[in-house]
Amino acid sequence: MITNPEIVKKFEDNFIKKERLSYQQSLDIVESLWAEGVALGVLPPKEHSIGIDIDIRIASILNSCSEKSCQKYHAQIKTGFLKIFEDLMKS
Repeated sequence: MITNPEIVKKFEDNFIKKERLSYQQSLDIVESLWAEGVALGVLPPKEHSIGIDIDIRIASILNSCSEKSCQKYHAQIKTGFLKIFEDLMKS
């Protein structure tokens, strides 16, 4: 359990500034997040029409960046996907 989220946030921010992910690495992260969702049993949704809002949110996040700008928005992409998975876990 994370007892001090500010330290973790600071670590993540510094890591993101120092590390440059390639487009392939970013896709690998997305695939890993998807696999984790499948392992947790929240992906794919049992009723496909219920998950359409999530699909739209994922597409919006992915379409908001090109290969080059993906580096710049890595933290936002990560945060967006974490929010989506949190929402899935709540439902």
